[in-house]
Amino acid sequence: MTGARRFLERCKTEYGFRTFAAASGSLAVTGIFALYNGFLGICHSSVWHGCICAYYIFLVLLRGLIIRAATSEFPRREQRNKNACLTVSVLLLILNLVLIQPLSIMVRQQRPVSLTLIPAIAMAAYTTYKVTMASVNLRRRKRSSNRFVHLLRTISFIDALVSVLTLQNTLIMVNSNGEGMLALTAATSAAVWIAVLILSVAAVLKQLRDGREQACRNGIRSRGSRNRGIL
Repeated sequence: MTGARRFLERCKTEYGFRTFAAASGSLAVTGIFALYNGFLGICHSSVWHGCICAYYIFLVLLRGLIIRAATSEFPRREQRNKNACLTVSVLLLILNLVLIQPLSIMVRQQRPVSLTLIPAIAMAAYTTYKVTMASVNLRRRKRSSNRFVHLLRTISFIDALVSVLTLQNTLIMVNSNGEGMLALTAATSAAVWIAVLILSVAAVLKQLRDGREQACRNGIRSRGSRNRGIL
C-alpha cells in the first residue's frame, strides 16, 4: 500500500487520525493568514489586520502545541500530555482577551472591507460549510477518548464562530456600509464572545477534572502495588 493510499485509508477509518490530519492542514492555512494579515497591518498601519494577525498566531500556537504533544515520544508522556492540555486550555482563556479588540472594531464598523457582493456570497457559502462541519465534529468528539481530539474540535468550533461574525460584518459593510446595524453587531458579537468564553472555561474545568481523576487512579494503582508487595 502506497503512502498516500494508507493515509486516505486511515483518514476514513480512524477518527483521531482524521482529526489530527485536518488540524495540521488548518495550522498551515492559519499560519499563511497570520503572515498575510501581519504584512497588511505593517504596510497599512492597520489595527484590524494587526489584531487578526494576533488571533491567527494564537490559533497556530494552540494547534501546534496539541499536535506536538500528541506526536511526541518523550518519557513520562502521560504527565507531559496532561500539562500540554492544561496549557492549551489556559491559552483558550487568553484567546478571549485577544478577541476583544477585533470584535470592538467590527461592532463600530471600522473594519476595512474591499469585497463586492459576489465574493461575499462565496464567503457566506464557505462559512456555512465551516460552521456546519465544526458543529458536527464538536458533537462527534465523544467518539474519541483522546483529550487532544476534544481540544482540537473545540478550537475549530471557536474559529467557526468567529468566522460567522466576520461574515456578518462583511455582508453588512457590502450592502449597507454599516448604517443602523450597531445594535445587531453588538448583540451578536457579545453572544459569540460569551459562547467562546464558556467553551474555554469548560475546557479548563475538564482538564482539571481529568487530572484529578487520573491522579486518583494512579493513587489506587500505587496502593494496590504496595499491598501486593506486602502480601
